[in-house]
Amino acid sequence: MLQLRKLPVLLSALLFSYAAQAGKLAIVIDDVGYRPAEENKVLQMPQAISVAVLPNAPHAREMATKAHQSGHEVLIHLPMAPLSKQPLEKDTLTPEMSSEEVSRIMRNAVNNVPYAVGLNNHMGSRMTSSLPGMQKVMQALNHYNLYFLDSMTIANSQAIPAAQGTQVKVLKRRVFLDDSQDINAIRQQFSRAVKLAQRDGYAIAIGHPHPTTVRVLQQMLPTLPADITLVRPSQLLNESLRSGSPTPVAPAKPVPPRFQPAGLCKPKQPLTPVPATRALTVIGESVNNSPLFKTLKNLF
Repeated sequence: MLQLRKLPVLLSALLFSYAAQAGKLAIVIDDVGYRPAEENKVLQMPQAISVAVLPNAPHAREMATKAHQSGHEVLIHLPMAPLSKQPLEKDTLTPEMSSEEVSRIMRNAVNNVPYAVGLNNHMGSRMTSSLPGMQKVMQALNHYNLYFLDSMTIANSQAIPAAQGTQVKVLKRRVFLDDSQDINAIRQQFSRAVKLAQRDGYAIAIGHPHPTTVRVLQQMLPTLPADITLVRPSQLLNESLRSGSPTPVAPAKPVPPRFQPAGLCKPKQPLTPVPATRALTVIGESVNNSPLFKTLKNLF
């Protein structure tokens, strides 16, 4: 009877061990607030899919509210100046702005995107590479209980050093899903994000509400490997990478299918048969010496 009473503890420990080893994948959909038709399809996906809302988009408040009511995490997708010349959103942050102007824009963004728990940059290669500019952002952000997700639109982003001395926690994007709108390219990027999560413990991928991206997510989310857990970015704030600092991983290149017959390796010497009892003994010793099994033995 005593053993049966401890069974729930045993099962809980096994489940906890599995969850601790599972890779965690967070997916954020940017540029929300302009295309309700496609964005509503995103809100029908698992609740762990998060949305980043442009604060001055025509449907910003509507989509942020619907996302929150649907159980999705909401971020502010704050426009920041890029290095390239292109049309800019209203109130795009630039390094030259005063602290007061940055604070005003931040305050308006928070008001326009209700229920936000985080903020990430829209474009922003020029802004995020400026330490003085990002220090103004972090100082303004420090007044709100929001984390910062660095979209990593430039390699030398200053977001992390700029956050020093504040309470702002910083996350980094690892994969862009849809730089290309080719459906196979998006699938490859999704698979790359999964592999990074498996290797490093977690990964954050960013996509956009394009019809092709939505279609790929609808197809591939139900097929996630058993060792991958879909999470919100806020669930990664205290995570550490298994392999230390993130190592850049080259995007997968498509390889044309080619049939190759399987070859058999010929052993130099005949293999010695292993008795079934010996095989079972080796397996038993391996399980018995595992840290999890030793911990569980102490419960009995």
